[in-house]
Amino acid sequence: MKIYTRTGDKGQTRIIGNDVLYKSAPRINSYGTIDELNSLVGVVIANLSDKTSILKDELEEIQQLLFDCGTDLAISPTDKKHEFIFKADNGSVDWLEKKIDEYTEKTPKIQKFILPGGSKTAANLHMARTVTRRAEREIVGLMQEEPINDFVLKFVNRLSDYFFAAARYSNVLDGVEDIQYRNSRPVFR
Repeated sequence: MKIYTRTGDKGQTRIIGNDVLYKSAPRINSYGTIDELNSLVGVVIANLSDKTSILKDELEEIQQLLFDCGTDLAISPTDKKHEFIFKADNGSVDWLEKKIDEYTEKTPKIQKFILPGGSKTAANLHMARTVTRRAEREIVGLMQEEPINDFVLKFVNRLSDYFFAAARYSNVLDGVEDIQYRNSRPVFR
């Protein structure tokens, strides 16, 4: 099997349902950024410290879920043969919320914005958070033009919160303090 199709030679690609779109289309940007995020989570995993390696299994689960998100975003809105993988009853948003709550309880209370960074794991997780936010913006842009799987958007929205909480927890695990933004007024109460 050849991995090249030559469709891209003219700046186009085929999505699930056989529609051909330009690679600059909002749908392609949306699932392309999800793919970028998935790769970045792989980088996070590859660079976990001994103490943060306890996050490995859940990060690999997030990679699986991101692949599902990308698949659902790649389905043509006119395609009637393929069903969305990502459904409300898969429990992924609830699972993320439990992890967010767990990690928030294990980290010092904050009242001000913090700078992205700290330990290597935390810095990588903050990078994943910002790419998640970009993916979310692109998905919202797509949603304004075409129908999408709403559950994907909800998961991606919660995922950025997870990465924030996991980054802070990684700093705790690695014994590194968060750095507060010096010009921040109290925003978290």
